[in-house]
Amino acid sequence: QVQLVESGGGLVQPGGSLRLSCAASGTIDTFYTMGWYRQAPGKQRELVASITNGGDTNYVDSVKGRFTISRDKVKNTMDLQMSSLKPEDTGVYYCNVRSTFTSTYNYWGQGTQVTVST
Repeated sequence: QVQLVESGGGLVQPGGSLRLSCAASGTIDTFYTMGWYRQAPGKQRELVASITNGGDTNYVDSVKGRFTISRDKVKNTMDLQMSSLKPEDTGVYYCNVRSTFTSTYNYWGQGTQVTVST
C-alpha cells in the first residue's frame, strides 16, 4: 500500500511560478513511473509529466520548457516546478505512482488545486 500526499497548490498570476510536492509513504516498487496529472473543469485527466525509477522524464508538449519534474529517492518525494504559468494550466493536480510490471500497483493522491488567474 502506498499513500501519496500533494502540497504546494494555490492561486498564482499568469507568468508566475509554483512548486508542487508529492510525499510518498509505504513500499515503492523497484520499477515504477511516477507522474503528475491534472484535470481541468469539464475535461479529462491528462498526464503532465512523468519520471521513471531510472530518471527518464516525459512532458506533455504544452508544458515543455516551463515545467520540471524531479524525484528525491531519499526523501521519497516527487516535485513539479512550474514556471511561466498560464491560465490553461489551471486544474487539480494529482500525484500518481504505478509499477512497470504489476498492474494493480497504481496509486493516486487526493489532488491539489492550481489556479492561474489575475
